[in-house]
Amino acid sequence: MTVLKNVKSDQEVRFKNKETTLEGQASEHAGQMETGAIPEPQNMGKRKPNVVMPILVLLILGAGGWYGYQWWTEGRFMVSTDDAYIQGDIAIISPKVTGYVDEVNVKANQRVKAGDVLVTLDNGDYRIAAEQVDASIDSQNLAIKSIDARIVGARASLEQAKATKLALQAKVHIAELTVQRASRLQEQSYSTQSSLDSANASLDEVKAELVGANANIEAAQANISVLTAQRNEAVAALKSLQLNKEQAERNLAFTVLKAPYDGTIGNLSVQKGDLVSAGASLASLVPANDLYIEANFKETQIDQISPGEKVKIHVDAFGSLDIEGRVESLSPASGSVFSVLPAENATGNFTKVVQRIPVRIGIPTSELDKGYLRAGLSVVVDIDTRTATMASLVNVD
Repeated sequence: MTVLKNVKSDQEVRFKNKETTLEGQASEHAGQMETGAIPEPQNMGKRKPNVVMPILVLLILGAGGWYGYQWWTEGRFMVSTDDAYIQGDIAIISPKVTGYVDEVNVKANQRVKAGDVLVTLDNGDYRIAAEQVDASIDSQNLAIKSIDARIVGARASLEQAKATKLALQAKVHIAELTVQRASRLQEQSYSTQSSLDSANASLDEVKAELVGANANIEAAQANISVLTAQRNEAVAALKSLQLNKEQAERNLAFTVLKAPYDGTIGNLSVQKGDLVSAGASLASLVPANDLYIEANFKETQIDQISPGEKVKIHVDAFGSLDIEGRVESLSPASGSVFSVLPAENATGNFTKVVQRIPVRIGIPTSELDKGYLRAGLSVVVDIDTRTATMASLVNVD
């Protein structure tokens, strides 16, 4: 109990001392306020200078200056758009004839060379058709040879008829002389009337034979004309059969579908056993070395674009990849003109929309040969209008 009392008395003494100290400080502060003398803080002279704002201002000024320099020396000459894509003249692999698929010789995404067999159709029907045409051609050739032989025989008959005519003409002449002699002898009573009648009968008989010879000549000539016409008809039929043969051979060849150029197979939609019709899409062939960029620039930008200008190409799929290309050509019309449903501005309310002109940009062969570019990839293009060729700057009337 004595200890607790001592602790309590010590705490009371300390509390009273604190109150005394606080009262003294308060009275001292009040006196300073009355005299107007306010002491400076002890750490006033130790405040650190603020360097953040000057550095920030310098950075902004530096960035602005650099941007201005870049724009003045390069940026104002650049025409850019991100409405650009890698394109390619993609071939649709389609058969020209109908048939069952006998073999699919490629797989999806496979690289192929020009002339490689892609799909083979069953060629049985087309092979038989070609053989039938060959047989018809052989038969027609034999028919022409037969007609030629008949023409030779008809010409021989004509020559024989002409020779017979000459002989009969001689007989007619002799018969006429005989009649003349018989007539004089009968007038002089040296011959009978029957002798004269016999001579006249012989003359009439020979003349009749001469008429028959002339008829034979005309018949032989007519026969030759008929045979010649038949031969011409047979030759025309032969030419038609030869054309049929070419068509049959083409149809037979069309049962083998080959790659028209180097590329990659895509969108393969055929398998063995399928019945495909002429014109059906079996696959697509994307060219390997014939890709280009189609960039759609605003109509307000094309006045600065000319063929031959250098282009910086940034491929979105490859963040750090930049390619240098060149402008090849500008479209003769805006993209909306070639659309399936062109805009009709002559009716209803009109809202002006900036048109875009497709610009074709070539890609270097050295980049295409690497094989990493794909049709349809998005790109950003920057055209340097300072690099236009002199030929493109000359106005041609």
